[in-house]
Amino acid sequence: MTDYGHDLQFGVFITPLHNPPMHAVELAVVADRAGLDLATFQDHPYQPRFHDTWTLLAFVAARTERIHVSGNVHNLPLRNPAVLARSAASLDLLSGGRFELGIGAGGFWDAIESMGGRRLTPGQSIQALEEAITVIREVWNPDEREPVRVDGEFYRVVGAKRGPRPAHDIGIWVGAYKPRILRMTGRVADGALPSLARLEGGPAALAELNRHLDDGAEAAGRDPRAVRRLLNIGGRFETVGGGLLVGPPAKWADELAAIALEYGTSTFILAADDAVTIDRFAAEVAPAVRELVASERGKAA
Repeated sequence: MTDYGHDLQFGVFITPLHNPPMHAVELAVVADRAGLDLATFQDHPYQPRFHDTWTLLAFVAARTERIHVSGNVHNLPLRNPAVLARSAASLDLLSGGRFELGIGAGGFWDAIESMGGRRLTPGQSIQALEEAITVIREVWNPDEREPVRVDGEFYRVVGAKRGPRPAHDIGIWVGAYKPRILRMTGRVADGALPSLARLEGGPAALAELNRHLDDGAEAAGRDPRAVRRLLNIGGRFETVGGGLLVGPPAKWADELAAIALEYGTSTFILAADDAVTIDRFAAEVAPAVRELVASERGKAA
């Protein structure tokens, strides 16, 4: 049993379809009004059915009041890290500290290459991501007097001016599954963001992911509790229970609370593209999970 003690967060993973143009924005507004913590959108710049995710995030931030926004996850090979850092800080300032940075190493290399990106091997893409995180953190640190200098193999930033400073400590969350990128995430990032549907073995696979995250954090002299464990989830509300996250809200709450307490997952992001599901998740599942987890934590205190 592993509970890293993080406050629980609940969010939504909305498909950024551009037709109809305002649909994704309207769903984010629903999530905001329902009291969810996060509105997130996948980032595939080569996908013509989708809005540009960065433009969408800025529009959503302007249309909402409380909810945080994030890519899930941003496509690093098509987004220069120094520019991304400034864009992220600006959106965080404009939104009053409501931006988080979900980021990925890339994967659909034919599509990335078709848009002008550089094709990388898996190992190269992880190294490039670690270099990019260094660049981003340096740009966000205006207290350092010297200009940014990162002379990496994939990203070279020599003499760039620093700033602006974000309005809050933006979380850098990495889409990660394999041991090497998980260890890197533990070393330098603030959270890991896999999708439950892609985990062989279901929630039990989270134990292995945690091991690699913890190993990376400890090797870098970090407390593993510094790394938030996030999870994209999917499910269906039904009257009668079926498999995992198929059934009434009370069943969902029991299952998510068990994942939180057993594997330390503290952020659950539901893939949903309809207002009814979003409202129900916010009203009937999230509060129940918080109550169950708080009760168990109280017993262990």
